[in-house]
Amino acid sequence: MQAYSFCAETVRDNLIAALKKLAKEQGFTKVVIGISGGKDSTVAAALCARALGRENVYGVMMPDGVQRDISDSVRVCEALGINSRTINIGPIHTALREATDQLACTAKEGEFAIPYNRESDVNVGPRLRMTTLRYIAQSLGARLVGTGNLSELTVGYCTKDGDTSCDFSMFGKITSVEVVKVGLTMEELPRDLVEKTPTDGLSGKSDEERLGLTYSDIHKVIRFGTCGDAATDEKILNKEKWNMHKRRMPTILDPFAAE
Repeated sequence: MQAYSFCAETVRDNLIAALKKLAKEQGFTKVVIGISGGKDSTVAAALCARALGRENVYGVMMPDGVQRDISDSVRVCEALGINSRTINIGPIHTALREATDQLACTAKEGEFAIPYNRESDVNVGPRLRMTTLRYIAQSLGARLVGTGNLSELTVGYCTKDGDTSCDFSMFGKITSVEVVKVGLTMEELPRDLVEKTPTDGLSGKSDEERLGLTYSDIHKVIRFGTCGDAATDEKILNKEKWNMHKRRMPTILDPFAAE
């Protein structure tokens, strides 16, 4: 087992200090953050409010059509007293399906058809949300907060050009389990939202159901090297290997290198 020590209060304060330092170095005062009502965006928004002042945090709620738990997102913004706005990406998503012919699955003569693909369609949500957030952030002269955690990055539970696109990553070095621990130290946050079962808000399933893994096991593999089950360890490590491309800049092919 690897040595492991984690103090939630220290990590919380270090993240706040790091954001203050980054803002000073880069000359920004405002941030934009997508508010899903889940633990990551909830805790990240609270940290931003402490670091920069709640008046400088702009929370954007982006349901894709009808979002059953949108009230949780509203609660986060109200609890923190941050600026908020709701933008429904449903019509944009529908327009994209229609424009790419995924609904009819037909094409004009000489064109290739684009078949409907469930995973492709689910991943459109994060990409449309990030485009929306980028638009707002640039309009406000603000920076975009990334809320994905180390557990998600490790197993590739993230979307290229979607939630991986940000100006800085708040939780890229701490796991899902650790984000909850940090959130529980912040009295301004509703406890039930910090401990809420993570979902993508698009597929109708929890993160763990889609992954076929628990965040507890992922945390253990990251911090201790094993979760205690060899088959699960292998599954997690394979996912990390196969999805490493999501954590790196695009490969630049070298036309001058010999084989």
